Amino acid sequence: MPSPTPLYTAEQVKNGEVDAARAKSIPMYELMTRAGQAVFDVMMHQYPECQKVLIVCGGGNNGGDGYVVGKLALEAGLQVTLWQVVEETKLKGDALTAYQDYCAAGGDTNEPDLSSEVDYDCIVDALFGTGLSGSVRPDGIHLINRLNRVNAPIVAVDLPSGLSSNSGQVLGACVKADHTVSFIGLKQGLFTGQARDYTGVIHFNGLGVEDIFDQQNTPSALLLNNLSDCEPFVPRLKTSHKGIHGKVVIIGGNRGMGGAALLSAQACLRSGSGLTALLTHPENTLASLAVCPEVMASSWEEGLVNEQRLEQWCDCIAIGPGLGTDSSALKMFHSVTQQPVPKVYDADALNLLASHVHKDAQRILTPHPGEAARLLNCSVSEIESERFLAVKRLQQKYGGVVVLKGAGTLIYDGQQTYVCNAGNPGMATAGMGDVLTGVILGLLAQGESLTSSAVKGVMVHSLAADVDAEKNGERGLCASDLLPHIRHLVNGK
Repeated sequence: MPSPTPLYTAEQVKNGEVDAARAKSIPMYELMTRAGQAVFDVMMHQYPECQKVLIVCGGGNNGGDGYVVGKLALEAGLQVTLWQVVEETKLKGDALTAYQDYCAAGGDTNEPDLSSEVDYDCIVDALFGTGLSGSVRPDGIHLINRLNRVNAPIVAVDLPSGLSSNSGQVLGACVKADHTVSFIGLKQGLFTGQARDYTGVIHFNGLGVEDIFDQQNTPSALLLNNLSDCEPFVPRLKTSHKGIHGKVVIIGGNRGMGGAALLSAQACLRSGSGLTALLTHPENTLASLAVCPEVMASSWEEGLVNEQRLEQWCDCIAIGPGLGTDSSALKMFHSVTQQPVPKVYDADALNLLASHVHKDAQRILTPHPGEAARLLNCSVSEIESERFLAVKRLQQKYGGVVVLKGAGTLIYDGQQTYVCNAGNPGMATAGMGDVLTGVILGLLAQGESLTSSAVKGVMVHSLAADVDAEKNGERGLCASDLLPHIRHLVNGK
């Protein structure tokens, strides 16, 4: 059975941990000691030679976890420098208790020397937790920047300080952690947008209440790590023929941009489509046939781009890769909008949609943040600062399923949000989005639902890039490098 990882908002975890602890008759301070133990265990496992540790504690429960780490480090014989950035008089509740226990164990607090002459084997970031709201104040930004300049690995408590646990946005400045230890429920913001540059390796510890917490709370999103987290691919009959596996049309490739549409067509074929037609600018037809004779390439001036012929021939359509926005592109855009079949819109089709707004329940949109900003008539920074909100706004405005591309790609179908935890920076190159469009279209052609095609398409695409990068490195990765890996992945290889 598929087993995607549940993700939650900070509010869900904050409220739910109390109910879960109460249900198991566990005092909240016991949860704090377990959290501190979890961080200490990760630190010592990752850095077994650690002898000199700097712990930075804020004033809330995140800081309380840090005091627990300090006490455990003292008991283990480590040299501990604990930087208490708030006055003792401002501590309260479990955080105050943890501080008192740390002091009782012989610990003290002082501002460290962060000059290059002082070496720490590890830094524990227990400064700000999930309760941080709004931007970090200037003194906090200064502190975070100082920590980031120290030549020592950083283990963050629950999340890197300065990161929004709900959106993944950096709130002015953020600790750049090597490891993050998250508790009870994984926070959705750890896995998308800017967060991917700050969390390092994410470790999860449920503190012994995760079973009750999961029962009592509905995930805000589902994290996809592998294809095993998705439903199986639609099986093939031994008696199947090409018509059964879908007839698709890809419309794109204006003058000078023929490669975009051809990449989509090749990816569609490698994903398993039965018949793939490419309608492109007349200058591109011969080159397309020479590169990939399996693609039925023809000029869009002579091909199927009229509403009746499209409806009679194809099972699903993709439009946009290299399409352009001239009068020919607009004419084809309007023809496609009338079709009752499932559709995938990418690239220039999205730009045209932004100025010809309409809803369609049988459509998958695949915008990158710039295209999403045009679709919502806002700035790119607004999209990136609230990616979970943006993908929902796009779906509410345009219908169907929306794939918001970027680090930690999001998929939303009006009911459930999915987060892709695969892919790498090597994918930041021309043609990658065109390949994704082709993969999604190929899965649609074979009878997958819109949601399934979008989710599996994103995962196949990202995992294919990871497979190639693992072998050859991220730098220099090209969109066409994904094609053989796509075929392997859709066959369970």
